[in-house]
Amino acid sequence: MISVAPMLDWTDRHCRFFHRQISQTALLYTEMVTTGAILHGKQDFLAYHEAEHPVALQLGGSDPADLAACAKLAEMRGYDEINLNVGCPSDRVQNGRFGACLMAEPALVADCVKAMQDSAPETPVTVKTRLGIDEYDSYEFLQAFLQPVVDAGCKRIILHARKAWLSGLSPKQNREIPPLNYQRVYQAKRDYPNIQIHLNGGVDTIAAAQAHLQHVDGVMIGRAAYSNPWILADVDSLFDESVMTPNKESVIETMVLYIEEHIRNGGRFWHVARHMIGLYQNCPGARQWRRTLSEQGPKATDISPLLQALQVIHDEARRFDEHQALLAAEKNEVKV
Repeated sequence: MISVAPMLDWTDRHCRFFHRQISQTALLYTEMVTTGAILHGKQDFLAYHEAEHPVALQLGGSDPADLAACAKLAEMRGYDEINLNVGCPSDRVQNGRFGACLMAEPALVADCVKAMQDSAPETPVTVKTRLGIDEYDSYEFLQAFLQPVVDAGCKRIILHARKAWLSGLSPKQNREIPPLNYQRVYQAKRDYPNIQIHLNGGVDTIAAAQAHLQHVDGVMIGRAAYSNPWILADVDSLFDESVMTPNKESVIETMVLYIEEHIRNGGRFWHVARHMIGLYQNCPGARQWRRTLSEQGPKATDISPLLQALQVIHDEARRFDEHQALLAAEKNEVKV
């Protein structure tokens, strides 16, 4: 299984709809949503588009009763998975007593998992966590965390292959500075063969994901899938060679209709288009595509920036093809 990681301010419902047009099988995660926001917030934090399936809700919280209530609501809404965040190291999350700091309380995490499962028995309840926290950076510490969670009935655990520093590093630094330890994730899979172990952290290509899949059950891709979303185009054929790779033009056609509907419903062009900036990464015209959307998108009231950016791509592709044809002709003349 390949999934796209939950990313705050990034993997909202518009991003997930966009990603779904590129891959039909990748599991898509919501941003982390706190139990308080769901139970007491004024807006509907559980809303999603039916096209997003399979889609997982990631919850932030540490009160078993609140998590159980949210899990029940998520199951009623039809989410394909409910995930508990035990990996986020931000100060705000720690102040709420959830995220990575919960690694120090495995019994509480186990209670939360059991409460969620009892409340939503038809939906898989999973946990996403780190390898350790602060000075607690041993495989024995990870095992001491995993065992109660597994005993509580959790059948899938996503391991971010780094520990987290709960103080001294920003969330961004916590994604980069603590060294990756893939071997520890592989060891966890060997020691828990009956549990699905998924790996997260530092995976930036589908080829790298394939290599990890020789050792684990699934791979979660984070920022690489956001900055270069077209890498998801190879996900479906990875598991079914008969599946055709999607076409960027058809993806854009679908997104045009989606954005137009969003605008008619009172939304803004930029709410959706900001997630599409990386679509042409490493392609001719990619810089102009990004610039056109970034400069015109935030104030746009219709889809014209997207159409203009697409025309830039067509123009650059034509110039590139003409240049390649000229080079080929010159090469043939030299041979003659």
